[in-house]
Amino acid sequence: MISLIPRYIFNFFFFIFLQVLILNKIEFSGYINPYLYVLFILTLPFETPGWLLLVLASILGVSIDIFSNTPGMHMAAILLMAYLRRFVLMRISPREGYEVGTLPIPSFYGFPWFFKYAGILVVIHHLFYFFIESFSFSNIIEVFGKTIFSSVFTLILMAITLLFTYQKRNRI
Repeated sequence: MISLIPRYIFNFFFFIFLQVLILNKIEFSGYINPYLYVLFILTLPFETPGWLLLVLASILGVSIDIFSNTPGMHMAAILLMAYLRRFVLMRISPREGYEVGTLPIPSFYGFPWFFKYAGILVVIHHLFYFFIESFSFSNIIEVFGKTIFSSVFTLILMAITLLFTYQKRNRI
């Protein structure tokens, strides 16, 4: 577990860099805004303490907010996602439970399980983020449209990223 700390530090800064310098520039018709930085929180080990998850989510969210000029919006959305992560993992856990030393990634539990897990949390993140951005119920159709299209695009980017970055391992 200790050997993974440098990797997670690199991933933390890599996702901030990627989000701020590349992905924030992508916007298709105002409806597709990929937020790949949430993958950092999604791929943290199952054993990550809740307090550490929330601290990392706060730092990640405020970092994206500072560089994106979105005061607190990313931080609020990623904090909600990080808080709900444990509940989602409990609801979709395999019958035998999660093996100690595994990660919530497709190479351990398969793509169908990962898309269910990531899909729920990404939709929650995006819906909350776009609702805060709109700050009105009058644009609810637009918020749902942005949520759906951005979530699908983000999940596709996650799948591509995970295919190239995580190899099959027995345990961490």
